[in-house]
Amino acid sequence: MKKKYDVVIIGGGPNGLTAGAYLARAGLKVVVLEKRFEAGGGLATEEATIPRYKHNTHAVYMMMVDYAPPYEDLQLEKRYDLKHIYPSLQFAMPFRDGSCLCLYSDVDRTCKSIAKFSKRDAESYRDNFPKWKRMMDEFIAPATYVQPIPALEQIPKFEKAEWGKEMMELTEKSPKTIVDELFENERVRAMMLYIACMWGLDPEIEGVGYLVPLYFNRAANYRLCVSGTHVLAQGLIKALLENKGMVFTSREMKRIIVKDGKATGVEMKDGTIFEADKAVLSTIDTHQTFLKYVGEENLNKEFVESLKLWRWEKWALMGVHVSLFEPPDFTAAGADPEINKALIYILGYETPDDYINHLKAIAKGELDGKAGLQCSFPSILDPTQAPQGRCTGILAQQAPYRLKAGVEKWLGKKFREEQFERCLAILQKYAPNMTEEKVRASYVSTPLDIENKFPDMVEGGYKQGEYHPLQMGYMRPNEYCSSHRSPIKGLYMGGACTYPGGTVLLGGGYLAANAVAEDFSIKKWWKEPEIVANAKRKGLL
Repeated sequence: MKKKYDVVIIGGGPNGLTAGAYLARAGLKVVVLEKRFEAGGGLATEEATIPRYKHNTHAVYMMMVDYAPPYEDLQLEKRYDLKHIYPSLQFAMPFRDGSCLCLYSDVDRTCKSIAKFSKRDAESYRDNFPKWKRMMDEFIAPATYVQPIPALEQIPKFEKAEWGKEMMELTEKSPKTIVDELFENERVRAMMLYIACMWGLDPEIEGVGYLVPLYFNRAANYRLCVSGTHVLAQGLIKALLENKGMVFTSREMKRIIVKDGKATGVEMKDGTIFEADKAVLSTIDTHQTFLKYVGEENLNKEFVESLKLWRWEKWALMGVHVSLFEPPDFTAAGADPEINKALIYILGYETPDDYINHLKAIAKGELDGKAGLQCSFPSILDPTQAPQGRCTGILAQQAPYRLKAGVEKWLGKKFREEQFERCLAILQKYAPNMTEEKVRASYVSTPLDIENKFPDMVEGGYKQGEYHPLQMGYMRPNEYCSSHRSPIKGLYMGGACTYPGGTVLLGGGYLAANAVAEDFSIKKWWKEPEIVANAKRKGLL
């Protein structure tokens, strides 16, 4: 059976749905093909433990709600009832002595909290936060939603900004060096280093320091989707369907059809062929796209070698999802009850070395018994995610995919139970009411589970590839696919392995849709974002 479309999109995650919604509204006949039963990818909200308890099993915090063009262009909030909660207390980091360092959406409140540990650090935060925001507003956010250019072309443009020289200097520094230069107190350093690296930066690697201002700024700007992150996926799906686009789930792919060097469609394992008159757009990782589904016989040797140099993430996430009889009551909340309503908690790290040692253990394939974790209890802020008086939570810990004892150890029932007990014990140190009796049900999602569930989250990673200097910007995923096009005519790339990366930025899908529209002279119904226009007027892009 053959079905004809203008654009065939591989992968029904946030980027695939975003690209599909834009192109369908532009009048193209679009189909999105998803292997799983449910579209949405990492935008997953599931009753993973027991009914009526909603768990955000992958993406939890939305990073770019105030910048990403799809929110406004597709009217996700106005038309599709997508709502966000913007908590005033973004991060809370309790310590063993009962004190707590808090980071708020309000700079003054954050400085007041930091000053309890170091007045100098509070002044440093106050002095630097406007600078981080300026970098964000004037360059980092606009650059997220335009095609990247080579570094040698971008660097001279920074000379036109007051902060340009500083950003270039930051780029050459490691996150740890930046944190150490800005802050003196060990506990403040521990929090800021974790915030800078929680999405995949190596604390001690140089060349990606320009991302640190981004993460510091975003740490005061995270949002939570009301009723779960899947509501964002539902909005994107509705925007696609209302414009006559199609979504097919439970479809397993056999190959990308290439004829005379051009991608002409996709063949499924059941024999169905989805023909693409204009473009095939893949949002899965490069290895699956090219090495598995295109085939090396259709690629030149140099390109194949570049693909094989790709580095996967150094660590994955292990998630312990819990349904609780009551919410946690943190010891630190005795002095400030608002601490019980933070969006994100960082537990178990007293110094930066505690965190760095955790990552070093991961490199050895070890689960460090002393390691900390981050946790969140969305139903405290959004009661729709749990029955009245009850609570849902996620205890997320960076972990190795390749355990020293072997990847298959993640399959052991007893081993998984041990991880639940270990993570709960960490929480209990800071919230003593969190005994096992308060846990109604639990679900442990291991790095191996994540890879099995989402094959493009290779080795349990969540960005389709490491954030490494040679895999960022114009080089993500490589110079051959840097503009969301590929060496195969008619084959486009738009997943987290492409610029600007992962963490539900919606950028890969947005930029891929732009590339398709430009190459086929499709009239864009959407306008260039004002932040992009401003950056161009200033000569920064």
